[in-house]
Amino acid sequence: MIMTHPGLPIELAIIIGISMLLLGLWALKSKAPSHATTASTSLAHIPIVGTFFKYISQHTWPLLMLKMFFSLLFVLIVVAGLWGTPIVERNLATTLTWNFWWAGIIIAILISGSAWCAVCPWDNIASWLVNHKLWHRSNSNSRLQLRVPNVLRNIWPASLLFIGFTWLELGVGIVASPYATALLALAMVILATTALALFEGKAFCRYMCPVGRTVGAYSQLAPVALRPINSDTCRSCKTLECYHGSEKIAPCPTQQIMGRLQENTYCTSCGNCTQSCPSHNISWQLRSPSSEAINDARPHTDEAFFMLILLALTIFHGLTMLDNWQIYISQIAQNINDSGQLLLSFTIGLIACLLLPILLYGVSIWLTSKLCDETAGISFKKLFSGFAFVSLPLAFSYHIAHNLNHFIRESSNWTELLSNPLGIDTQPLSMMEKHIRHMAMMIPEDMLFALQGLLMAAGFFIAVQVIRHRGSHLFAARGIQLLPMLLFAALISGINLWMLVQPMTMRM
Repeated sequence: MIMTHPGLPIELAIIIGISMLLLGLWALKSKAPSHATTASTSLAHIPIVGTFFKYISQHTWPLLMLKMFFSLLFVLIVVAGLWGTPIVERNLATTLTWNFWWAGIIIAILISGSAWCAVCPWDNIASWLVNHKLWHRSNSNSRLQLRVPNVLRNIWPASLLFIGFTWLELGVGIVASPYATALLALAMVILATTALALFEGKAFCRYMCPVGRTVGAYSQLAPVALRPINSDTCRSCKTLECYHGSEKIAPCPTQQIMGRLQENTYCTSCGNCTQSCPSHNISWQLRSPSSEAINDARPHTDEAFFMLILLALTIFHGLTMLDNWQIYISQIAQNINDSGQLLLSFTIGLIACLLLPILLYGVSIWLTSKLCDETAGISFKKLFSGFAFVSLPLAFSYHIAHNLNHFIRESSNWTELLSNPLGIDTQPLSMMEKHIRHMAMMIPEDMLFALQGLLMAAGFFIAVQVIRHRGSHLFAARGIQLLPMLLFAALISGINLWMLVQPMTMRM
């Protein structure tokens, strides 16, 4: 028996839909927004809290302890997956990876930005294996330090791996296999270790990691980021320890210069810059949420496609958990004589769901180019990259709203799992246990619905702000010229809202 979660109340969805319509009409009639400088406040300057953040910024051991903790947890997941019970809900490898980490990491970006990358076990284990040191600058001769080939100096490798992850997760069904989950985890460590041993910097983090690039993209919406405390100090700096490193601290792994940093996309929050800066001028900053996506971030074509792929795969995750998804896949299978696990039919559905949002976005950009002043000489490519940031709040809002269902409704007995992570001598969940887990929510259902509704409304509001600000400042577009992009945002939000209203199958 497949258990489902109830969808968002239709009355709430109608209210959200009407508010989106009114907001879109306002955007068409409103004046062009002024280009305001993004203000930020150093967390180090906040009473009480500032002392804590200042301490962890200037000392290596707190972050090192967190790195070691998550690395040990990763090892436990691999051991549980390889040698534990195949019962998916009784094995720590699958429950912790897919129910807690994969759902929780997106939610965590709301309050911690790209901080996950600092404690990521894939990169940290690779660094310890290759550099033979826990923290300080390495003098290891085990790295070839080759220049990354031009063909890989973009985030298309991360985009392709992200699509592959989705195919394995939802098509092959590795979420239902502790053994396959462990093998995937090991494969990512092997890839990270190989890239670190071969190439300069951290090519895996910069160009290949699908999770890191997802965190980097979404963290452009986060209210916190590592930034200079005093911009003048960075402007007068000649030594650039944040980029080159110091005698003891390694250089920035993704080649960022803190004084020129405008976006979180490639910052891994590793702490190297806070440790190496001789002026102690780098700290966690509290800033206006979504300021990068709205104003600051510079558009690049590969990043634009990654953001659109992220949006498409987020929608795809939702579609595959609707009751009618299996019916559609079965119809495709009948038409192409697909049998067995229907993997070919699933792949066709994945490709279609990938292409459709990107094609809709492309049509919206083409219409926008026709409405803009042709004498301005604005190319399709520039419009395509510049407006792509609209996909971030649309994807992020639904991604969190969707994950909240899994995170809050599919609670596990963590005491039992941690005491027996391999699930030795356990039996599959009975229907009574499944029902109890289904009903034992962390928060009341009405509060969950309210949070999901608020997320959808906030996502559309930020998307509208991205369209207004980027349209005005990059392309001098306003009013009716923004209509195609506003319709694109409304259509995507409408699809996401419709999916939230439908009953959703449980992940496990």
